Amino acid sequence: MEEGGSGGSGGSDSSTSGSGGAQQRELERMAEVLVTGEQLRLRLHEEKVIKDRRHHLKTYPNCFVAKELIDWLIEHKEASDRETAIKLMQKLADRGIIHHVCDEHKEFKDVKLFYRFRKDDGTFPLDNEVKAFMRGQRLYEKLMSPEHTLLQPREEEGVKYERTFMASEFLDWLVQEGEATTRKEAEQLCHRLMEHGIIQHVSNKHPFVDSNLLYQFRMNFRRRRRLMELLNEKSPSSQETHDSPFCLRKQSHDNRKSTSFMSVSPSKEIKIVSAVRRSSMSSCGSSGYFSSSPTLSSSPPVLCNPKSVLKRPVTSEELLTPGAPYARKTFTIVGDAVGWGFVVRGSKPCHIQAVDPSGPAAAAGMKVCQFVVSVNGLNVLHVDYRTVSNLILTGPRTIVMEVMEELEC
Repeated sequence: MEEGGSGGSGGSDSSTSGSGGAQQRELERMAEVLVTGEQLRLRLHEEKVIKDRRHHLKTYPNCFVAKELIDWLIEHKEASDRETAIKLMQKLADRGIIHHVCDEHKEFKDVKLFYRFRKDDGTFPLDNEVKAFMRGQRLYEKLMSPEHTLLQPREEEGVKYERTFMASEFLDWLVQEGEATTRKEAEQLCHRLMEHGIIQHVSNKHPFVDSNLLYQFRMNFRRRRRLMELLNEKSPSSQETHDSPFCLRKQSHDNRKSTSFMSVSPSKEIKIVSAVRRSSMSSCGSSGYFSSSPTLSSSPPVLCNPKSVLKRPVTSEELLTPGAPYARKTFTIVGDAVGWGFVVRGSKPCHIQAVDPSGPAAAAGMKVCQFVVSVNGLNVLHVDYRTVSNLILTGPRTIVMEVMEELEC
């Protein structure tokens, strides 16, 4: 279960209501647009939609063609039609995230005009809110890396919360990592992060204090956003779901209500793998499971049958035989807050045992029964799923996987 963040009001104090609440909601909306825009920018770079282009003997670096982008958005189901796609991109333009390369068109048009993300040409306006947001995002990504263990499930006043940090330990970490030169400077940074709604006390009762009190990041920077969310005028806090980026995460002790997947280890013992953070996946690496929160859709939890989904055993040699009835496919999968959304099983070669229909892998086109050929350019045809699991869990959030699929399927 999860507990809402009270609309980001910072507690019940009346001083935070009214205009303060409106300002907080505006910060939340701005943060959502920034994250959504950045996730789109990275995807467009990966798929070469953003590239250097020439027009009238002049080269325009790192830009995209508006008409081509709209085609891409519809093809990738980010927009239902061209009119909707224009509205989505206009939202990014209105927030100063994209612009016409010569700044001659303020409106986003469905024509062959060049546009660019301001982050790609260094013209993005860095006001105090944006600076605080970018600092918070960088700290969050740093803390979520496997080498850091500061974010942990902890208990305060009899309630367990996920992904928390203790104030005093966080200050130590900031100084140790060079994010602040002194403890006082680190504490001032935390006050700014709290003021801008990036961190918050777990039960929303206290300001930031150098103590044993527990705090959380209020925003899940890694949650995979859908562009259509930009057209929802409601504040994220008013539509909180189990995967809301603006709600505090409280651990559930009721398995009937928990957002969990089931996976099966080689011993056929069923384990419950809570849909939490990516770095926690290392603790369940033996299952070869890369979870993605089931709360992103109404789909039921995924049960991985101990029995292989393959109709028959297949060897690496068979896959590589000239003329064999297999087709190669390459997927670029951007992990969300909790993983990539698929299960790897088997050995020499590994195969895809299950795919969460609401996860990043399914969105990229991954299906069960596909054989894993390479991960981020490294051939894995002759290793077992534990090795493949480790490669993915210790690698970047964006993975490039090559698979082979039987043509008859």
